[in-house]
Amino acid sequence: MTTEERLIDLEIKITRQDDLLDTLNTLVYRQQEKITELEALCLALATRMRELAVTANQRGAVVDERPPHY
Repeated sequence: MTTEERLIDLEIKITRQDDLLDTLNTLVYRQQEKITELEALCLALATRMRELAVTANQRGAVVDERPPHY
């Protein structure tokens, strides 16, 4: 294998690695966006659950009360 062929092989490998790196960076970015979105959703749900618990306590309702047919 000549020096020129080796250089061409190395350039091809570097190009492929650059492409893979760009693909992985895009994937990580999208995953982080999704994680951020899911964290916000969980926070909103937790806040809503606390609000419902406070409302139930103010009404004097028992949250875990057994239904009358038991």
